[in-house]
Amino acid sequence: MITLDQLEPGQSATVTHIDGEGPLGQRLMALGLIEGSELQVVRRALGGDPIEIEVMGYALSLRRDEARRVHVEAADG
Repeated sequence: MITLDQLEPGQSATVTHIDGEGPLGQRLMALGLIEGSELQVVRRALGGDPIEIEVMGYALSLRRDEARRVHVEAADG
């Protein structure tokens, strides 16, 4: 299992788990990052932070430390 921050632009994945309870975990889930959600990494800013993804039909930017809490299964294995 890998985390969202390890994906490269163009890669797709499915959310398997969100680390963290409390406000941050709830915020990530409210943004559409729930178990089973499919996403694609669109681009990374210079230096890798933030990361822009597409999830549930809209663009979402996450800081690297937030993306590190989202466990995914890459579509390509």
